[in-house]
Amino acid sequence: MNSFDPGAIVVRGAHYIGGEYIQAQGASLDVARPSDGRVYAELPIGDADLVAHAVDNAWRAWRQSGWGTMAPRERARILRRFADAIAADSKTLAPLEALGSTRPVRDAFAWDVPFAAEGIRFYAEFADKIGGDVAATDHGHLGMTIAEPYGVVGAIAPWNFPLVMASWKIGPALAAGNAVVLKPSEMTPFSVLRLAELAIEAGVPAGVFNVVQGDGRTTGDALVRHPLIGKVTFTGSTRTGAAIMAACAHTGTKPVTLELGGKSPQIVFADAPRLDDVARRIASGIATNAGQVCVAGSRLLVERSIAEPLIERIERILGGLNAGATWEADTTLAPIISTPQAQRIDAIVRAALEEGAQARCGARRVETGAPAGGAYYAPTILEHVSADSTAVREEIFGPVLTVQTFDSEDEALALAAHADYGLAAGVHTADVGRALRLVRKLEAGTVWVNRYGRSNDFVIPTGGYKRSGIGKDLGKQAYEANLRFKSVLIDLNG
Repeated sequence: MNSFDPGAIVVRGAHYIGGEYIQAQGASLDVARPSDGRVYAELPIGDADLVAHAVDNAWRAWRQSGWGTMAPRERARILRRFADAIAADSKTLAPLEALGSTRPVRDAFAWDVPFAAEGIRFYAEFADKIGGDVAATDHGHLGMTIAEPYGVVGAIAPWNFPLVMASWKIGPALAAGNAVVLKPSEMTPFSVLRLAELAIEAGVPAGVFNVVQGDGRTTGDALVRHPLIGKVTFTGSTRTGAAIMAACAHTGTKPVTLELGGKSPQIVFADAPRLDDVARRIASGIATNAGQVCVAGSRLLVERSIAEPLIERIERILGGLNAGATWEADTTLAPIISTPQAQRIDAIVRAALEEGAQARCGARRVETGAPAGGAYYAPTILEHVSADSTAVREEIFGPVLTVQTFDSEDEALALAAHADYGLAAGVHTADVGRALRLVRKLEAGTVWVNRYGRSNDFVIPTGGYKRSGIGKDLGKQAYEANLRFKSVLIDLNG
């Protein structure tokens, strides 16, 4: 978990296809480190021909290797070796993850790498546990459903948690017997290449896990439109998710799993136990990864009688965070992924202030105490915001917490409702009945009670309501989403 020299880390600006690095010619783009804005690599943009090569290679490898028809227990053994290899490679993976992303090296060692490894291990155990069902039919028939892989899954991972989000996609897809062609974000493309290397070393057949580099407009679009892609999985913005869904429909319908944007409320009642603990949960929910989290708890809804003492506690915690480079071990406030994104955050904050909001703290770029050239934004609390405030309506994807107060349960529910998003919500109360009522009434794909954030056991699925997505990541549901089910009915008297 020590600091490291960013200049000592070597990256490969290439695609990874068929177990080999491919240095394709053509257009490229510069990749900058968010910690200091320095361009440190050049990345090829995979065009339609390159993507077709990667998908065709994956299809052939899937057919020729028998990955989809392999004895499930053997597939599970290979994936467990893959998970072990990830865990054992943390000294390489953690600095590589931290170098060009928003993930501080301390977090990459302590959470990202172990979590990615455990995700692969979790889905390996599904390989020989789910295979279909025998249906209840009359005595003269045998009815059953048979689970089969799609073939090749197209996956597009986001920049905010590159390793972890990649593991969410490749774990269930590979365990279900599919090949995967993954496009990482062009802003954080390199740690996933090492992941692909480790997969091949662990025994995944070459070509069954390919990585294509590039942007969404060219590479991502070509990937989701390719006719041999049987299913698509994507995590990112609502706008891009809608474009992917349309592209899949235009080129032949195929299933999609989309985890998209959120504007998640944290509802705190006056009877919530241990206000200090609640404050830590609220602060963590907006400050983790500098708020660059789909499920960030960006809207605090607090019962009026405890609003001031709770906000004081949250402000104190946020004020103690240390903005710094991701390769420094003492960094506790991550950089924003890019200068344009930091500018967007500030523009939304400025709009909210003009609309009548008041800044309790923050509301500014961090200009001192952080590396020059980096994109950092001070943790911000906006009070006196209205329901139609820009900061309440729009997903900010930064460390900005809006505060609204309420006097009744019904008022809290009305404030929690959002016209567009329904990804997650938090409820903090000692009243079990109230908690269960809100769980039933909140329009959100995940509701946490007296906590905020996912557990590390992978068994609880995640996914949104409304424009926050379709389908589920994690849990049994993510595994089943990578299978198609064939119905069979046999006449035993025929």
